[in-house]
Amino acid sequence: MGRESYDDAGVYQLNSELALIQTVDFFTPMVDSPYLFGQIAAANALSDIYAMGGQPITALNIAAFPTCLDKTVCRDILRGGADKLKEAGALLIGGHTVEDQEPKFGLAVTGVAHPGQIIANNRGKPGDLLFLTKHLGNGIICSALKRDLVKETDIAKVTAEMAALNCSAARAMTLAQVDAATDITGFGLLGHLAEMLGNDLGAQLWSDQLPIWPQALAFAEEGIIPGGLERNWKYIDSLVRLNSSLPLPLQHLLFDPQTSGGLLMATPPRRGGVLESHLENNGVEYRIIGRITEKRGIEVK
Repeated sequence: MGRESYDDAGVYQLNSELALIQTVDFFTPMVDSPYLFGQIAAANALSDIYAMGGQPITALNIAAFPTCLDKTVCRDILRGGADKLKEAGALLIGGHTVEDQEPKFGLAVTGVAHPGQIIANNRGKPGDLLFLTKHLGNGIICSALKRDLVKETDIAKVTAEMAALNCSAARAMTLAQVDAATDITGFGLLGHLAEMLGNDLGAQLWSDQLPIWPQALAFAEEGIIPGGLERNWKYIDSLVRLNSSLPLPLQHLLFDPQTSGGLLMATPPRRGGVLESHLENNGVEYRIIGRITEKRGIEVK
């Protein structure tokens, strides 16, 4: 699997029993805590491996720091990433740092999987149910955080979920043998769903089933949205059919760029109960938010 698809990572088959999964991701801070930023950035990078049903094994740091930045801050960012890698059972084996005006951090991650167990994002079928883990709206909340508008208790809940690994959800979907999966990050829910559907399929989403941070909805009502949200909307606007009764703030959350979001999984209805059981046994919160259809485009009711 390479550039010809919109999958979350590249896959290189070594032999009949082993394939390498490779990905890279890094970005600027979205929270005030350096250590937490390192954790979230690492969880976000690892998520691409999990989204394809793989197990991360090694990682390389990618960092850019201003020379004026306190070295304690740099150390805390790197420590956050290293601790998250340890939690994932992966080894940090090196990295590279350059000077830049704004801090940036992330990882290049290598994972492994059996070639026959790779979960691609474009193998969903009409009728498949769509399962989503984690809440939507952390992009909007991070925008509000930059304006000091978020309560400390809310910050803790949202960032804890952002820093949480998708390993348990990945384990559940692998056991359940889902048809397709992806993780929800910068392109938002509808952007990543559109990649799953390709040019041949469509989807129907049920807005009342979406897992949403209520704080994000409130901030969206005040017009606090990230710039990437509008770009996401413009990019796939022609594919989306929104029910006219949907409030504008709720529409915004559909396109909200997520950081370290959840997994979106497609599975046949006959195996839906199996996936639910595995998710629950692994302690993963989820919602069934819609289904794949034969009619091209995304309808949100």
